[in-house]
Amino acid sequence: MPRFLELLLVLLTAPLWLPLLGVLAGIIACVDGRPVFFRQERPGWHAEPFTLVKFRTMRPGTASDDERTTRLGAFLRKTSLDELPELLHVLSGKMALVGPRPLLMAYLDDYTEAEMHRHDVRPGITGWAQVHGRNAITRAEKVQYDLEYVQKRSFLMDCRILYRTLFHLKGN
Repeated sequence: MPRFLELLLVLLTAPLWLPLLGVLAGIIACVDGRPVFFRQERPGWHAEPFTLVKFRTMRPGTASDDERTTRLGAFLRKTSLDELPELLHVLSGKMALVGPRPLLMAYLDDYTEAEMHRHDVRPGITGWAQVHGRNAITRAEKVQYDLEYVQKRSFLMDCRILYRTLFHLKGN
């Protein structure tokens, strides 16, 4: 999707998501305490590190993710509202609305030269892998979908991915 259209879409919808961002931050602070945001370094465009910011959905600790996920956090994840702060990354140019989801920095060492091409585009809030199974597919499958996206991406493909993301549709 052309950058100017992406910016236009995010800015035009700001009256909807900005107040929600504030309300959710307040609810998280009251219900689950601070910090409100989860920050983690992730590889971005050209594998350059950036700090991904999402709403915090887990308690600190060493227990499993399932055990640490709060009730509010489970709701935020199920509805993908934990991703809302990433719209600010779209405005800053660190992310796109559509593109490969930024995986962990630790995975960079495992990528083949061909797999590194998933970083030829800005990472996205949603992507081809997300509409093909999100967390139900393996990391290897995600990377393959990401590479397919990088090779075939187009404005129409981005629109299709956004539509499927908004209406929780999966498949080709």
